[in-house]
Amino acid sequence: MQRFREGIHIRTMKAKRKVEEISKDDVQAFLKKNAFVLFTVGAVIVGIVLGFALRPYKMTYREVKYFSFPGELLMRMLQMLVLPLLISSLITGMAALDSKASGKMGMRAVIYYMTTTFIAVFIGIIIVLIIHPGKGSKDEFGKQQTIEQVSPADAFLDLIRNMFPPNLVQACTQQVMTVNDTFFNSTNGTQEVMEITREEVIPVPGQVNGVNALGLVVFSMCFGLIIGNMKEQGQLLRDFFDSLNEAIMRLVAIIMWYAPIGILFLIAGKIVEMDDLTQMGGQLGMYTITVIIGLLIHAVLILPTLYFVITRQNPFLFIAGLLQALVTALGTSSSSATLPVTFKCLEENNKIDKRITRFVLPVGATINMDGTALYEALAAIFIAQVNNMEMNFGQIITISITATAASIGAAGIPQAGLVTMVIVLTSVGLPTDDITLIIAVDWFLDRLRTTTNVLGDSIGAGIVEFLSRHELHSRDVEMGNSVLEEKERKKPYKLISQDSDFENDKHAHSESNM
Repeated sequence: MQRFREGIHIRTMKAKRKVEEISKDDVQAFLKKNAFVLFTVGAVIVGIVLGFALRPYKMTYREVKYFSFPGELLMRMLQMLVLPLLISSLITGMAALDSKASGKMGMRAVIYYMTTTFIAVFIGIIIVLIIHPGKGSKDEFGKQQTIEQVSPADAFLDLIRNMFPPNLVQACTQQVMTVNDTFFNSTNGTQEVMEITREEVIPVPGQVNGVNALGLVVFSMCFGLIIGNMKEQGQLLRDFFDSLNEAIMRLVAIIMWYAPIGILFLIAGKIVEMDDLTQMGGQLGMYTITVIIGLLIHAVLILPTLYFVITRQNPFLFIAGLLQALVTALGTSSSSATLPVTFKCLEENNKIDKRITRFVLPVGATINMDGTALYEALAAIFIAQVNNMEMNFGQIITISITATAASIGAAGIPQAGLVTMVIVLTSVGLPTDDITLIIAVDWFLDRLRTTTNVLGDSIGAGIVEFLSRHELHSRDVEMGNSVLEEKERKKPYKLISQDSDFENDKHAHSESNM
């Protein structure tokens, strides 16, 4: 009996040692695999603590800019890679698919984008109507600035203009934006006297700084489809853009090591720079809470549920692979700047097919803005509540449609939502100057909605890959067969004749044996 107990004890101790050894190895492997994510999350926490610790010192604007300089460097590095990555990834992604497969994938992606954007707008409207954060007096807000009026029709025409840039080089640095100009209609009485008969404000297409991502996306998709259909003639171009894409991703891998430092100073600098939170009114505080609740419902409930229902896979394991991209989006508040990191997370952590990521992510970063759509619908109704204006059902429908359209036109840059917010307010006759009421907290909410945008794009890539798996498999088989045929075709004639002679001799020998 004692030997039996000793045997059990020895086996138990061995099992414990084995578990300890395994757990130590597992921990080391986990730390090694997730080092980037842990550093980035740690940088966010340290940045928040450091920012609040430095607030009492009342740093000047110049000192804040010097302090935030490492964060500015990160933004510049990421933005430097966006343009070549956007073009090379879309061209190689479209060239790797035939027009039929890319058409089906494109349709699935567009349906996903429109569905999630409408759901986001609906959540924003429902949440703001239930919580009613704009209850109270408008007097508690500070001084207002003047915001330039933009007609929804002009904004829509700008969207179409940006889709077809006349100069691709200019599209890399500028995009079209209509500005209002005063036109004087005058008649000549004499040579010396000019009489002004009519003054009219007319829209004039102008240029603003910023990458025209929409125009580059349209051009790259068309160009990729063309060189994909050129077969052998387009192979040289395909190889070039494929190599460019690979080189950019290797640069991203290097910049990833610097990302935690940049994110730390970006967040700390913003916290040091922000206005005194104690002076924030109750309405603005409730507005902030309402936006956070709406974004959380969409990001934590709707998108994971959609992913699970379609793919039948664990959405939170998928999201865990995206942590660094999400934290980078939180730090940079730009879905375009986060694009290189999103590519890396999806392809390396979640093993999403490169043909999908190269097609879905650049388009998603340009037109799929769930967080922005939710925020714009919610903010428009909040401004109506602040002004004690009751929105009827027709106006709410108008807000939902224009918020969806405005989110598509929003650039993937920090606080682009504030610019497109003018379109939503104008569509229902709300005062555009009231946008300044929410500027005090917009820097923070912009980071949260950018994170939601990046999550929506990434989950979209996962869903489109799952739905397109049959097309991708058949394309792989087709490509494999074409490669074999090409090898057979390029074999020397002498080798083929020798093989055929060998087969004939073998056949003759077998007949003689019979």
